[in-house]
Amino acid sequence: MALDTWLVKVKKTISNSFDSVRATPPHAKPVNKKSSLGVMAFEIAGLMSKLLHLWHSLSDKNMMRLRHESICLEGVRKIVSNDEDFLLSLACAEIVENLRIISRALSRISNKCEDSTLRNFDQIFDQFSNTGRDPHSWSMSWKDMEAKIKKMDGYVTITATLYREIEELTSLESSLKKSSQSKDHDVTTISKQQKMIDQQQKLLLQRQEIKYLKERSLWCRSFDTITALLARSVFTLLARIKLVFGMGQGYPHSLHRTLSATVYPSDQNHPTSLDMVLGPCAKTTKHQESKGSLSHGFFELNSKLLKPPASTLGAAALSLHYSNLIIVLEKMTRSPQLIGFDARDDLYAMLPQSIRWSLRARLKGVGFSASDPVLAGEWRDALGRILGWLSPLAHNMIKWQSERSFEQQNMMPKTNVLLLQTLYFANQEKTEAAITELLVGLNYIWRFEREMNAKALFESADFTSGFVHLQNSKFRRIGTFTNTILNSNLSTRTLPLFVYTHLFVLLAGNNFFRQDTLNGVGQTSPWRFS
Repeated sequence: MALDTWLVKVKKTISNSFDSVRATPPHAKPVNKKSSLGVMAFEIAGLMSKLLHLWHSLSDKNMMRLRHESICLEGVRKIVSNDEDFLLSLACAEIVENLRIISRALSRISNKCEDSTLRNFDQIFDQFSNTGRDPHSWSMSWKDMEAKIKKMDGYVTITATLYREIEELTSLESSLKKSSQSKDHDVTTISKQQKMIDQQQKLLLQRQEIKYLKERSLWCRSFDTITALLARSVFTLLARIKLVFGMGQGYPHSLHRTLSATVYPSDQNHPTSLDMVLGPCAKTTKHQESKGSLSHGFFELNSKLLKPPASTLGAAALSLHYSNLIIVLEKMTRSPQLIGFDARDDLYAMLPQSIRWSLRARLKGVGFSASDPVLAGEWRDALGRILGWLSPLAHNMIKWQSERSFEQQNMMPKTNVLLLQTLYFANQEKTEAAITELLVGLNYIWRFEREMNAKALFESADFTSGFVHLQNSKFRRIGTFTNTILNSNLSTRTLPLFVYTHLFVLLAGNNFFRQDTLNGVGQTSPWRFS
């Protein structure tokens, strides 16, 4: 009997233990939070946006624009280079450099992957760039790449929305905290509680929205998934670059087969991008490859092209400064009559010593009077022609620099401006000659406008005897001019104070630049630099 009782107890114990095991839900596979992107989603979204921009810049339309517009700009041909081969090689080198920056950033991200192949991305990519070997078949066809581009574009858009919503959540939390800590006695307790309830509801909805966006964006994606997507895209981008710019002739035939089989132009009815764009560049690239040894990789050879020659503004670190100077001159040329003395002195302070010397030499023939309307018209036309080809390069330099500033480094570039379209590779001597010509022309137009304004003021004030006496004697001293003003017969009219001031300035400082820096007499005509 005792044995039966003991067996019953054991049976019940075993039965209860099995029931508890069945009741316990199976444990889900633990999610490795370290493998998800999390807050790094925003950095990777910026990287994706750069990759998207680079891919779109390699479209057939943009390549045609590069071939027939960008390298044909008048300013580029005047002060950068007139050699199409060289200009196309500069464009190719900059695009390759942008891809290198993306690949280096991706290499750092790939170190967080669990897949050993992805962790070796940098080595595999260097091998592909140097030899064309693609052991993992990461290079995609045009159709597949376009599908991936749409997918990445969606990721970038949703992740950007997530960033804005997180900022909104932070603002709501701060507002709720201030409301709970406020001691406003004018507001009733009930209304205050209702306001806080409304804010809490908004906060709850905002958190739900953020949770939904995190699931759809890059936030919850794994490092392996996104790195694989980016790695294949980078491989395809490099293949596209080599096809478009006619590169790879010095590499094994496997590279040529990869390019021809995977990355075709977007419109098969048109000639290939190689035929459209880079007939000349292919010769330059092949020559560079033949000069490079096996110890020099693909990216190293292209980086050398981006080093500006010693005769350029980029080598002298003056490209950005000269761009700002040209833009200031452009604004002054539009309204020379509005240029004040402070602006004039600030402009002169911006000039480097080399331009000051050439300006002194050019203004040695400048006379005291600037009253020839024909000459003033010629100068206006000359300045318009010079600024017509010079100012676009200056504005492009500002755009290029601003898009690569620290604040914008994770943002997608808004333009397709290349360095060859800026003052970076511009010849320093030619650029300074053009700027000097602008200064000489502005000097004459500014003086002409002031003399015409002074003449109009004299005539409107019926200033007869004093004006004739002044013109005949050509007084240079302010004291003598003052006596003339005071002793003149003004009839019943009286000149305003600003007229006196204007006439004093007209005689005391007739040149656009200070007399202690520029000396000479005579007149000058526009130098046909335009």
